[in-house]
Amino acid sequence: MTASTTPDRPLRADAARNRTAIVAAAQRAFAESGLQVPFDEIARRAGVGEATVHRRFPDRASLIAAALGDKMNDYAEAARQALAEPDAWQGFCGYVRRVCAMQSGDRGFADLLTVSFAAVNPAVAQLEDRRDSALRDWLTIVRRAKKSGRLRPDFHPDDLVVLLMANAGVVAATADAAPGTWQRHVEYMLQAFAAGDARPLPAPPARNALLQAMRRTQGSAPA
Repeated sequence: MTASTTPDRPLRADAARNRTAIVAAAQRAFAESGLQVPFDEIARRAGVGEATVHRRFPDRASLIAAALGDKMNDYAEAARQALAEPDAWQGFCGYVRRVCAMQSGDRGFADLLTVSFAAVNPAVAQLEDRRDSALRDWLTIVRRAKKSGRLRPDFHPDDLVVLLMANAGVVAATADAAPGTWQRHVEYMLQAFAAGDARPLPAPPARNALLQAMRRTQGSAPA
């Protein structure tokens, strides 16, 4: 090893440790407070300077992609598993329960379902591709459940967005005193989604208006 190469390895090792610490800190901060957490707070949690965070992640979208990539993989996998369930209604219910469970423990994940990214890079594009894939699978999950006769015919795929908005309120209100309350709420809603003696519903809101409302409720994350 020459004198000129000696300093390189410690710097690379430090950079790797810093990146790992930043991602872990971002995961915790996003889960607790959503995707709007300031970079200086993430830096403080990671034990690094804010400039180091910006050096490793030049924009918020890049940090979100690194911190929530695994969570988005889980989200997409949940949809694939629901489609693989032979009983279409059980697949539908299992998916709704799993997504609501993911939301209950991670506010950042809930934000991620509706946020739009202005920044374009491979990591962000991959994140959005997985989210889009899960959405396509969700539409198929709904069609299968309706075809089975178990899901009410006027259920709209965007009713899941409404459920997530309501669930976010339940989670926020009961997290400290009664953290499992959201599960009861979700089971009530699944019973309401079931076909049977269900009465007609008002028309669903426009999707853009609904997503805008969800972003306003949860806070939108700048790119």
